[in-house]
Amino acid sequence: MTYSKVSIIGQGYVGLPLAVMIVKLGVKVTGIDSNSNTIDFLNRGISHIEDVPSSEISAARASGLYEASSSFKNVSESDVVVICVPTPLNGQHQPDLSYLNSALADMSKFLKKGTLIILESTVSPGTTRNLVVPAIEKGTSSSIKNFFLVFSPERIDPRNLNWSISNTPKLVGGLTDRCCKMGMAFYSMFIDEVVECDSLEVAETSKLLENSFRLVNISFINELAIYCDKIGIAINDVIRAAATKPFGYMPFYPSIGVGGHCIPVDPVYLSHSARELDVPTRFLDLAIQVNNEVPKYFVNKAREKLGDLQDKKIMVVGVAYKPNIADVRETSVKPLIEGLIQDGAKVFWHDELVKEWNGQKSSKLTGDYDLAIIATQHDYIDLSQLGKIPLLVAGRVLR
Repeated sequence: MTYSKVSIIGQGYVGLPLAVMIVKLGVKVTGIDSNSNTIDFLNRGISHIEDVPSSEISAARASGLYEASSSFKNVSESDVVVICVPTPLNGQHQPDLSYLNSALADMSKFLKKGTLIILESTVSPGTTRNLVVPAIEKGTSSSIKNFFLVFSPERIDPRNLNWSISNTPKLVGGLTDRCCKMGMAFYSMFIDEVVECDSLEVAETSKLLENSFRLVNISFINELAIYCDKIGIAINDVIRAAATKPFGYMPFYPSIGVGGHCIPVDPVYLSHSARELDVPTRFLDLAIQVNNEVPKYFVNKAREKLGDLQDKKIMVVGVAYKPNIADVRETSVKPLIEGLIQDGAKVFWHDELVKEWNGQKSSKLTGDYDLAIIATQHDYIDLSQLGKIPLLVAGRVLR
């Protein structure tokens, strides 16, 4: 099976690296995105994603094999359409499928028969079958049998230098066996190991399990860190000691709480789906609760250090959800800052990767503060610039 044209809907942390990878195969790719600024930058060879250097975008543009567009018209000429749109949480902390619904409505108008359609966006089990199929049939006025439908969850970990698209095993579930085989053939062109799942639902649920597993263990470690703090020992020393066991243990590390596009979001999709089926997820719900309460703990720690937060100047170092990226999606620093402000503190933040966030700009690191809270320590950050002011380590310090 050969593919000459691919459309990738969504040119963010998932879609853009995928587009660049496919272009390197000599396949023409159209990156579709609703953000006009993103489209403009990409067509000028400028990347907005840390994992993709601008040089690679420029090379892809120069080859004539890549273009970014807000139009879905190129879908009509594509052999493969990959959907990589955000599926975040809404203001009520519930699954938000608005981006997916919009993409399905727009692309279905242009789908040609025989197209391989792949959903990579995280969804609740049953979504591909029960939402995507009807949307395609409605938009095309044609049976889903005229297309090949696959769910293949993304496994992108920004700034991970060891695991990339090509060497991270790829799961594929198909609406039919033929669909699955088509999806596996496509991904096998540029991924070392492609794993067949028994159904769409197995592939969908596996993604939710992966990140629910991480949330549960991180939440547990965060609780244990509070215990260790109370008895006067370092949680990282405990973790290092436990990690010497070569079997039955996997190290997880404390933080200010989890953030990003997966760990704080995917468990909510799983829990939401379970509630609709009247299936209890007490363990998972407790882990979500524990994670959400971690920022409050550090607000209390700040109060312990200063006695009173009223009018105290506090510097929060790093607002991205993890080191060395500018991604602030679901960052736990947000509720930390909100909690400090509610207690009367004057809060400033520093993050030269993020630069601007929530209508504010990054402040310089100086010793002119009553307290500094280290939330996310990027490699470039020099804590000595804070002078001798008190420090509170909330995130995992890299060095």
